[in-house]
Amino acid sequence: MSRHVGVVGAGTMGVGVSQAFAEGGCRVTLVDTSADALAAARERIAVDSRMAALFDRNPAGKAGEITFTTGFEHLADTCFVVENVTENVEVKRVVHERLDEICPAECVFGVNTSAIPITQVAGYTGRPDRVIGTHFMNPAQLKPLVEVIRGFHTSPETVAATRSLLAAIGKESIVVHDSPGFVTNRVAMLTVNEAICLLDEGVATAADVDRLFVRCFGHRMGPLATADLIGLDTVLYSLDVLVEQFGDPKYRPSTLLRQYVTAGLLGRKSGRGFFTYDIEPVR
Repeated sequence: MSRHVGVVGAGTMGVGVSQAFAEGGCRVTLVDTSADALAAARERIAVDSRMAALFDRNPAGKAGEITFTTGFEHLADTCFVVENVTENVEVKRVVHERLDEICPAECVFGVNTSAIPITQVAGYTGRPDRVIGTHFMNPAQLKPLVEVIRGFHTSPETVAATRSLLAAIGKESIVVHDSPGFVTNRVAMLTVNEAICLLDEGVATAADVDRLFVRCFGHRMGPLATADLIGLDTVLYSLDVLVEQFGDPKYRPSTLLRQYVTAGLLGRKSGRGFFTYDIEPVR
């Protein structure tokens, strides 16, 4: 496979998505406006690539090349771009307008968002039929399935091309219709938020809340550890979008969640959220 895939945003999701496509044999260009973020992404990918080799995650040895750059112009010959920037509609608008100027007319834009409607993002481009939701789960390089969201204008050809590309890199996909939060996060964010409310009310400790979900329901990870993995800032952004889009107070973020985000306790990426994590320097 020699397809050139662009990935915008070198945060946790962008790194995982880049690895997923590279391990599937694609040539990948990872773009971010921050040179520091790109340097950190390069180091994280190098470490994970060594782990992948150790555990034989890519036995065929078909990993493609990843280019790290701050220049959007390097996406001029891409066939597919996955956007992973922060959950902010204005930031996404600026990015998609820029992509629309640079990328070939046939290029498909995959929007990796937790809750923002795909149809809304598609409206920032001149190619709404070629904009589709590609909701990768964290860690993107390991999760076997991608939630694909069909926007109002997304064409059948775009859906088929997206699913074909995902299948080529070993990912299953399920196609759902556009709705804020889609299927996964409309359910997951309510669960996470309610778990935070229980913690805030002193009903149970964080460890006990999560242990109930792991031991009783067979979840691999409890809702509070899941929130830490996602990033508490992303959880808060997602709930705010759901409240705005639906006008339903059931999505109102917990006061404790807002306090943690304001305090900079964002979960794994900051070293502390509902649990504490050892952040080791990447070598």
